Amino acid sequence: MPGENLSRDEARERAALLSVEGYEVSLDLRSAVGGTDAGPRTFRSVTTIRFRSAEPGATTFADLIAPSVTAVSLNGRDLDPGAVFDGSRILLEDLAEDNELVVDAQCAYSRTGEGMHRFVDPEDGEVYLYTQYEPADSRRVFANFEQPDLKAPFRFEVRAPEGWVVWSNGVGELADGVWKFAETKPISTYITAFVAGPYHYVTDSYERVFEDGTRLEIPLGAMCRKGLARHFDSDDVFLVTKQGLDFFHDNFDYPYPFGKYDQAFVPEYNLGAMENPGLVTFREEFIFRGRVTQASYERRANVILHEMAHMWFGDLVTMVWWDDLWLKESFADFMGTFSMVEATRFTNGWITFANNRKSWAYRADQLPSTHPITADIRDLEDAKLNFDGITYAKGASVLKQLVAYVGRDAFLEGARRYFKRHAYGNTQLGDLLSVLEETSGRDMATWSRSWLQTAGVNSLTPQVILSSEGRVTELAILQEAAESHPELRPHRVAVGLYRRSPEGVVERYARAEVDVEGPRTVVGELVGTEAPDLVLVNDDDLTYCKIRFDEGSLAALRDGLGDITDPLARALCWSALWNLTRDALMPARDFIDLVLRFAGRETDIGVLQMLHAWANSALTHYAAPEWRGEGGRLLAEGALRELRLTEPGSQHQLTWARFFAAVASGEADLQLLQGLLEGTAKIDGLEVDQELRWALLEPLAAHGVADEGVVAAELARDDTASGKRHQVRCLAARPSAAVKAQAWASVVESDSLSNALVEATIAGFAQPSHRELTAPYASKYFEVIERVWDERSIQIGMDVVRGLFPSLQDSRGTLEAADAWLAARGEAAPALRRLVLEARDDLGRALRGQACDVGAAG
Repeated sequence: MPGENLSRDEARERAALLSVEGYEVSLDLRSAVGGTDAGPRTFRSVTTIRFRSAEPGATTFADLIAPSVTAVSLNGRDLDPGAVFDGSRILLEDLAEDNELVVDAQCAYSRTGEGMHRFVDPEDGEVYLYTQYEPADSRRVFANFEQPDLKAPFRFEVRAPEGWVVWSNGVGELADGVWKFAETKPISTYITAFVAGPYHYVTDSYERVFEDGTRLEIPLGAMCRKGLARHFDSDDVFLVTKQGLDFFHDNFDYPYPFGKYDQAFVPEYNLGAMENPGLVTFREEFIFRGRVTQASYERRANVILHEMAHMWFGDLVTMVWWDDLWLKESFADFMGTFSMVEATRFTNGWITFANNRKSWAYRADQLPSTHPITADIRDLEDAKLNFDGITYAKGASVLKQLVAYVGRDAFLEGARRYFKRHAYGNTQLGDLLSVLEETSGRDMATWSRSWLQTAGVNSLTPQVILSSEGRVTELAILQEAAESHPELRPHRVAVGLYRRSPEGVVERYARAEVDVEGPRTVVGELVGTEAPDLVLVNDDDLTYCKIRFDEGSLAALRDGLGDITDPLARALCWSALWNLTRDALMPARDFIDLVLRFAGRETDIGVLQMLHAWANSALTHYAAPEWRGEGGRLLAEGALRELRLTEPGSQHQLTWARFFAAVASGEADLQLLQGLLEGTAKIDGLEVDQELRWALLEPLAAHGVADEGVVAAELARDDTASGKRHQVRCLAARPSAAVKAQAWASVVESDSLSNALVEATIAGFAQPSHRELTAPYASKYFEVIERVWDERSIQIGMDVVRGLFPSLQDSRGTLEAADAWLAARGEAAPALRRLVLEARDDLGRALRGQACDVGAAG
């Protein structure tokens, strides 16, 4: 029988054959504590599935990934586990019209963040469990039909160690040593969930009275490890939660359908969060152990609201198959920012979206693996890789364009009809388009073909013709597309004209909205206006495109980017300049120069953090190799200057401190970092808390200033789960051939590390200043990745293949080695080939950027 990688065709065949009436799942998690970890640690999982077959006598299969199966019975008939279970599937032959399957299995606890993850807190020895399934890992916890369109109600019961609390999707009660949970509504297997252990748990409640007088009460809960309780600002989590529930009830006209609303912040989590109805899980890094900027709180609020939007888009109404993953993720990404801006204190969320979120989309949409928002997902490995910048951020950008196209009221009314029409069901693209056509009167099929069913990003460039009197006689927008994806799309855009005022600031003085069609569109409304210094062709960020500039506008930005008063316009300009750099149209040193001259004046903290990340990336990947030393010195000088100039104690000061640590390499800079760490140096207002201490220590370790003993001493100060991750990263960052060999072996040759420590080890291994030390691993990478992919879980496989690709060996030889591997491995797993192809494309882009930067030096 086929293995773990369920195909779309198999899912369609099974969905046509079966309808599932319900699950009863009993787990015994008492084995999570005590004993030893000498072999795979397992727990008992007993599942009863009642289902109907459209064809009595037919054959199908259930899904289960487990070390062993004790017993299987179908309709009272005992089956031989050795004959029907192959490690990932259970063969079911001679089905009746009504069927009952009972599977008694020993399932494995996970250390990779997939299935039932088990974490031992190094601080106090406590054990914590949680589940993570998407797209298809509930089969690691209980037997089921693992596909989104076979929804069913679930009844769960759990035996747990004494003193533990267990949570699931429904309300639970402990009786006679067993946690029993209320039956769920019909939901997909991948959004069922458990959290269990001695978690710190805080409660609140939400109430709402509707116009007809009915009252909705939602019990709220939030939890984290006991070791993080002193840092847990649950009041702010509940505040954003209630604001979100208000917003979605105001706009969706469908009461929250899943009873309670728990939010669990869990350790070693691979994702940002997961929308399990009634039990949303988040990475615990959203609980801040040290001082962070408002951008971190905004990010957390956005994720809380993104997951909440999924209660309707994704949980109540779910895609048939992963082809239409965008039906939930694009909407949640859009609604997360939409609700945050309208309902919370984070009113500048669209600036973050334009500057940060869309940069993820632009990168993904220019890779050779780019795909339409409605993707072709052949199997589960394809699905795992499509949780990407296109499905999330491009999809959300396109929905923002859709709101401009059909209007806000029509869009939200379409959502309301969609929920009511398809509640607890499964949908495809056409189901959404039909309600939007009803509410807007627009031709959604044409819009969909251009925006959802084609790949690639368009570039929009202004073309300005001036009269002798200095007025606009014609302003046109030129639309271009890449040769590989030549689609020109309809864009609803705002065009802004900016000029310098007598006070010296750059402000908008004219604006026009226009529908861009085809290769050239004239903006007639702006004819006769005074000559602009800057033309911004996607002002207010209404569409999804790469903004380009005419020569005059680019010159104005070089002279006065920091003088633009509007923060969104400024953010759009920065994003456009970064795209120019990545496209080898602007030398990396020019982009770095702009950051050095203007980033210190950036008021939006999220934009400033992105500028730091981009400047570091420009230096590492796009700058000419012979200029990197000079560029690094300039960045460190500029960062230290701004660090000393910014307001003491401000979030900008903290951001510049972290950036200075990231780019410091000179002896004097490293001495300052060491002094700040040891307390012998001080910068007025800068509080060096534990998280900042680790940020200062990593570059000291990477440059050989801090040895293993210093790192061990820091772990003694911070002997926590977070401290352990930082320690592992710092140890792998040391400049030693032996250290690199040990780090490589711990990730590639062993599976003893948890997912979080694999990530930390890879991050420490790949230091830009260690190109010579890591050079020998370029060839080894191509020798081992196929074995790693075959032997490890898909999550760990993705981490290793992406994280250890020799991108720092940025030479033609590495590019050729990647090409040779791809040419010789035509039969390798498509998902593995995609990862290598994407990394190869990033490397090729870096080399083109370096060539552009070399030209600037000449």
